[in-house]
Amino acid sequence: MITISFLLVTTFLFVFGTVLGSFLSVVILRSISGETWVKGRSRCDSCKNVISWYDNIPLLSFLILRGKCRHCQKPILPLHPMVEVLTGLLFMWWYWGGFIFFKLTQTPFSIMQPIFWLAVGLILIYIFIIDLNYMIIPDKAVITLGGLAIIYRLSLVAFGIMQFNDLVTTILAALITSGLFFALWFFTGGNGMGFGDVKLSIPLALLLGAQKTIVGMFLAFVIGAVVGLILMIFGKSKMKSAIPFGPFLIIATVISLLWGDLIYFWYWSLIS
Repeated sequence: MITISFLLVTTFLFVFGTVLGSFLSVVILRSISGETWVKGRSRCDSCKNVISWYDNIPLLSFLILRGKCRHCQKPILPLHPMVEVLTGLLFMWWYWGGFIFFKLTQTPFSIMQPIFWLAVGLILIYIFIIDLNYMIIPDKAVITLGGLAIIYRLSLVAFGIMQFNDLVTTILAALITSGLFFALWFFTGGNGMGFGDVKLSIPLALLLGAQKTIVGMFLAFVIGAVVGLILMIFGKSKMKSAIPFGPFLIIATVISLLWGDLIYFWYWSLIS
Protein backbone atom coordinates (compact mmCIF):
# COMPACT_ATOMS: atom_id res chain seq x y z
CA MET A 1 0.00 0.00 0.00
CA ILE A 2 1.32 3.41 -1.03
CA THR A 3 1.26 5.83 1.89
CA ILE A 4 2.00 9.54 2.18
CA SER A 5 5.23 8.78 4.03
CA PHE A 6 6.28 6.41 1.22
CA LEU A 7 5.68 9.13 -1.38
CA LEU A 8 7.51 11.74 0.70
CA VAL A 9 10.55 9.51 1.16
CA THR A 10 10.51 8.61 -2.55
CA THR A 11 10.36 12.28 -3.55
CA PHE A 12 13.14 13.20 -1.14
CA LEU A 13 15.40 10.42 -2.43
CA PHE A 14 14.78 11.37 -6.06
CA VAL A 15 15.60 15.02 -5.35
CA PHE A 16 18.67 14.01 -3.33
CA GLY A 17 19.73 11.74 -6.17
CA THR A 18 19.45 14.56 -8.72
CA VAL A 19 21.60 16.79 -6.49
CA LEU A 20 24.23 14.07 -6.25
CA GLY A 21 23.87 13.49 -9.99
CA SER A 22 24.54 17.18 -10.62
CA PHE A 23 27.81 16.84 -8.72
CA LEU A 24 28.58 13.57 -10.53
CA SER A 25 28.16 15.26 -13.93
CA VAL A 26 30.73 17.87 -12.89
CA VAL A 27 33.10 15.09 -11.79
CA ILE A 28 32.66 13.39 -15.18
CA LEU A 29 33.37 16.51 -17.23
CA ARG A 30 36.33 17.61 -15.14
CA SER A 31 37.79 14.11 -15.12
CA ILE A 32 37.71 14.08 -18.91
CA SER A 33 39.29 17.54 -19.19
CA GLY A 34 41.91 16.79 -16.54
CA GLU A 35 40.62 19.46 -14.14
CA THR A 36 40.18 19.00 -10.42
CA TRP A 37 36.61 18.57 -9.23
CA VAL A 38 37.50 19.10 -5.56
CA LYS A 39 37.18 22.87 -5.77
CA GLY A 40 35.83 25.52 -8.11
CA ARG A 41 32.25 26.54 -8.82
CA SER A 42 30.19 25.19 -11.69
CA ARG A 43 30.77 26.93 -15.04
CA CYS A 44 29.07 26.94 -18.41
CA ASP A 45 30.69 24.36 -20.67
CA SER A 46 30.69 26.87 -23.57
CA CYS A 47 31.33 30.43 -22.28
CA LYS A 48 32.92 29.36 -18.94
CA ASN A 49 30.82 31.88 -16.97
CA VAL A 50 30.23 30.87 -13.34
CA ILE A 51 26.71 29.48 -12.93
CA SER A 52 24.60 31.19 -10.26
CA TRP A 53 22.93 29.01 -7.66
CA TYR A 54 19.45 29.66 -9.08
CA ASP A 55 20.64 28.40 -12.48
CA ASN A 56 22.19 25.32 -10.93
CA ILE A 57 19.13 23.63 -9.45
CA PRO A 58 19.11 20.04 -10.79
CA LEU A 59 16.61 19.49 -13.64
CA LEU A 60 14.50 22.51 -12.68
CA SER A 61 17.02 25.08 -13.91
CA PHE A 62 17.52 23.11 -17.13
CA LEU A 63 13.77 23.23 -17.80
CA ILE A 64 13.40 26.90 -16.86
CA LEU A 65 16.33 27.90 -19.07
CA ARG A 66 15.01 25.63 -21.84
CA GLY A 67 18.31 23.83 -21.99
CA LYS A 68 20.38 26.94 -22.75
CA CYS A 69 22.99 28.95 -20.83
CA ARG A 70 21.63 32.24 -19.48
CA HIS A 71 24.80 34.08 -20.57
CA CYS A 72 25.72 32.74 -24.02
CA GLN A 73 22.42 31.05 -24.98
CA LYS A 74 24.30 27.98 -26.18
CA PRO A 75 22.78 24.56 -25.43
CA ILE A 76 23.58 23.00 -22.06
CA LEU A 77 25.16 19.61 -22.52
CA PRO A 78 22.41 16.94 -22.24
CA LEU A 79 24.92 15.01 -20.13
CA HIS A 80 23.91 17.10 -17.09
CA PRO A 81 20.15 16.34 -16.96
CA MET A 82 20.84 12.75 -18.07
CA VAL A 83 23.11 12.07 -15.10
CA GLU A 84 20.73 13.86 -12.72
CA VAL A 85 17.73 11.78 -13.86
CA LEU A 86 19.65 8.49 -13.80
CA THR A 87 20.99 9.14 -10.30
CA GLY A 88 17.55 10.21 -9.05
CA LEU A 89 16.02 7.02 -10.49
CA LEU A 90 18.81 4.96 -8.91
CA PHE A 91 17.92 6.27 -5.46
CA MET A 92 14.21 5.67 -6.10
CA TRP A 93 14.90 2.09 -7.15
CA TRP A 94 17.17 1.64 -4.15
CA TYR A 95 14.22 2.51 -1.92
CA TRP A 96 11.44 0.79 -3.89
CA GLY A 97 13.22 -2.44 -4.74
CA GLY A 98 15.33 -2.72 -1.63
CA PHE A 99 12.98 -5.07 0.17
CA ILE A 100 13.22 -7.46 -2.81
CA PHE A 101 16.86 -7.07 -3.87
CA PHE A 102 18.54 -6.58 -0.48
CA LYS A 103 17.66 -9.91 1.10
CA LEU A 104 20.55 -10.35 3.53
CA THR A 105 19.61 -9.66 7.14
CA GLN A 106 22.78 -10.99 8.76
CA THR A 107 25.02 -8.38 10.40
CA PRO A 108 26.83 -6.49 8.88
CA PHE A 109 25.23 -7.24 5.50
CA SER A 110 21.87 -5.71 6.41
CA ILE A 111 23.69 -2.37 6.10
CA MET A 112 26.65 -3.33 3.92
CA GLN A 113 24.62 -4.85 1.08
CA PRO A 114 22.39 -1.79 0.31
CA ILE A 115 25.40 0.56 0.53
CA PHE A 116 27.41 -1.74 -1.74
CA TRP A 117 24.79 -1.83 -4.49
CA LEU A 118 24.19 1.91 -4.27
CA ALA A 119 27.93 2.50 -4.75
CA VAL A 120 27.94 0.04 -7.66
CA GLY A 121 25.02 1.88 -9.24
CA LEU A 122 26.80 5.24 -9.03
CA ILE A 123 29.98 3.82 -10.58
CA LEU A 124 27.99 2.20 -13.39
CA ILE A 125 26.28 5.53 -14.15
CA TYR A 126 29.70 7.21 -14.19
CA ILE A 127 31.10 4.65 -16.66
CA PHE A 128 27.90 4.60 -18.74
CA ILE A 129 27.86 8.37 -19.28
CA ILE A 130 31.57 8.73 -20.02
CA ASP A 131 31.63 5.87 -22.53
CA LEU A 132 28.40 7.02 -24.17
CA ASN A 133 29.65 10.58 -24.64
CA TYR A 134 33.42 10.15 -25.04
CA MET A 135 33.92 6.44 -25.84
CA ILE A 136 36.28 6.10 -22.88
CA ILE A 137 36.07 3.67 -19.97
CA PRO A 138 38.23 5.06 -17.13
CA ASP A 139 40.62 2.53 -15.61
CA LYS A 140 40.15 3.98 -12.12
CA ALA A 141 36.40 3.35 -12.27
CA VAL A 142 36.91 -0.21 -13.51
CA ILE A 143 39.50 -0.93 -10.79
CA THR A 144 37.25 0.55 -8.10
CA LEU A 145 34.30 -1.50 -9.31
CA GLY A 146 36.39 -4.66 -9.42
CA GLY A 147 37.82 -4.01 -5.97
CA LEU A 148 34.34 -3.53 -4.48
CA ALA A 149 33.10 -6.71 -6.16
CA ILE A 150 36.02 -8.79 -4.86
CA ILE A 151 35.69 -7.42 -1.32
CA TYR A 152 31.95 -8.08 -1.35
CA ARG A 153 32.33 -11.64 -2.65
CA LEU A 154 35.12 -12.46 -0.18
CA SER A 155 32.99 -11.08 2.67
CA LEU A 156 30.10 -13.32 1.65
CA VAL A 157 32.42 -16.33 1.72
CA ALA A 158 33.95 -15.32 5.06
CA PHE A 159 30.50 -15.14 6.70
CA GLY A 160 29.37 -18.42 5.15
CA ILE A 161 26.72 -16.80 2.94
CA MET A 162 28.50 -17.79 -0.28
CA GLN A 163 30.24 -21.10 -0.88
CA PHE A 164 33.92 -21.01 -1.81
CA ASN A 165 33.19 -23.13 -4.89
CA ASP A 166 30.74 -20.47 -6.07
CA LEU A 167 33.44 -17.82 -5.66
CA VAL A 168 35.84 -19.90 -7.75
CA THR A 169 33.16 -20.35 -10.42
CA THR A 170 32.50 -16.60 -10.44
CA ILE A 171 36.19 -15.81 -10.86
CA LEU A 172 36.46 -18.37 -13.67
CA ALA A 173 33.44 -16.78 -15.37
CA ALA A 174 35.17 -13.39 -15.18
CA LEU A 175 38.40 -14.79 -16.63
CA ILE A 176 36.65 -16.69 -19.43
CA THR A 177 34.47 -13.71 -20.34
CA SER A 178 37.39 -11.30 -20.41
CA GLY A 179 39.39 -13.87 -22.40
CA LEU A 180 36.66 -14.11 -25.04
CA PHE A 181 36.36 -10.33 -25.16
CA PHE A 182 40.13 -10.02 -25.48
CA ALA A 183 40.12 -12.47 -28.39
CA LEU A 184 37.38 -10.47 -30.11
CA TRP A 185 39.31 -7.23 -29.53
CA PHE A 186 42.61 -8.75 -30.70
CA PHE A 187 41.44 -10.53 -33.84
CA THR A 188 39.30 -7.59 -35.03
CA GLY A 189 42.08 -5.09 -34.43
CA GLY A 190 39.93 -3.24 -31.92
CA ASN A 191 37.05 -2.82 -34.38
CA GLY A 192 34.80 -5.34 -32.65
CA MET A 193 35.11 -3.60 -29.28
CA GLY A 194 37.50 -1.43 -27.33
CA PHE A 195 40.04 -2.71 -24.84
CA GLY A 196 38.16 -0.81 -22.14
CA ASP A 197 35.23 -3.18 -22.72
CA VAL A 198 37.57 -6.13 -22.17
CA LYS A 199 38.61 -4.70 -18.80
CA LEU A 200 35.06 -3.75 -17.83
CA SER A 201 33.82 -7.30 -18.42
CA ILE A 202 35.86 -8.53 -15.43
CA PRO A 203 34.15 -6.57 -12.61
CA LEU A 204 30.75 -7.00 -14.29
CA ALA A 205 31.17 -10.78 -14.28
CA LEU A 206 32.30 -10.65 -10.65
CA LEU A 207 29.11 -8.78 -9.80
CA LEU A 208 26.86 -11.13 -11.75
CA GLY A 209 28.23 -14.57 -10.93
CA ALA A 210 28.66 -17.35 -13.49
CA GLN A 211 25.02 -18.02 -14.41
CA LYS A 212 23.96 -14.38 -14.74
CA THR A 213 27.17 -13.56 -16.64
CA ILE A 214 26.03 -15.83 -19.46
CA VAL A 215 22.73 -13.96 -19.63
CA GLY A 216 24.32 -10.53 -19.28
CA MET A 217 26.95 -10.95 -21.99
CA PHE A 218 24.44 -12.47 -24.41
CA LEU A 219 22.02 -9.60 -23.81
CA ALA A 220 24.78 -7.02 -24.32
CA PHE A 221 25.42 -8.27 -27.85
CA VAL A 222 21.70 -8.52 -28.62
CA ILE A 223 21.00 -4.98 -27.37
CA GLY A 224 24.06 -3.67 -29.18
CA ALA A 225 22.98 -5.32 -32.46
CA VAL A 226 19.41 -3.98 -32.18
CA VAL A 227 20.55 -0.42 -31.37
CA GLY A 228 23.16 -0.52 -34.14
CA LEU A 229 20.54 -1.67 -36.64
CA ILE A 230 18.12 1.08 -35.58
CA LEU A 231 20.85 3.72 -35.91
CA MET A 232 21.68 2.51 -39.42
CA ILE A 233 18.02 2.49 -40.46
CA PHE A 234 17.65 6.11 -39.39
CA GLY A 235 20.96 7.11 -40.96
CA LYS A 236 22.65 7.90 -37.65
CA SER A 237 25.37 5.31 -38.13
CA LYS A 238 27.11 3.27 -40.81
CA MET A 239 28.20 -0.37 -40.83
CA LYS A 240 31.78 0.48 -39.79
CA SER A 241 30.90 3.36 -37.44
CA ALA A 242 32.25 3.02 -33.92
CA ILE A 243 29.57 2.61 -31.25
CA PRO A 244 30.48 2.47 -27.54
CA PHE A 245 29.82 -1.03 -26.23
CA GLY A 246 30.18 -0.19 -22.53
CA PRO A 247 26.61 1.18 -22.20
CA PHE A 248 25.22 -2.05 -23.67
CA LEU A 249 27.27 -4.07 -21.20
CA ILE A 250 25.96 -1.99 -18.31
CA ILE A 251 22.32 -2.11 -19.43
CA ALA A 252 22.58 -5.88 -19.89
CA THR A 253 24.25 -6.23 -16.48
CA VAL A 254 21.43 -4.35 -14.76
CA ILE A 255 18.81 -6.50 -16.52
CA SER A 256 20.69 -9.65 -15.59
CA LEU A 257 21.09 -8.59 -11.96
CA LEU A 258 17.34 -8.09 -11.68
CA TRP A 259 15.98 -10.89 -13.86
CA GLY A 260 18.98 -12.98 -14.91
CA ASP A 261 17.86 -16.17 -13.17
CA LEU A 262 14.37 -15.97 -14.70
CA ILE A 263 15.80 -15.39 -18.19
CA TYR A 264 18.32 -18.20 -17.77
CA PHE A 265 15.79 -20.82 -16.71
CA TRP A 266 13.20 -19.57 -19.24
CA TYR A 267 15.70 -20.03 -22.06
CA TRP A 268 16.71 -23.52 -21.00
CA SER A 269 13.05 -24.51 -20.66
CA LEU A 270 12.58 -23.60 -24.33
CA ILE A 271 15.42 -25.74 -25.62
CA SER A 272 15.12 -28.67 -23.21
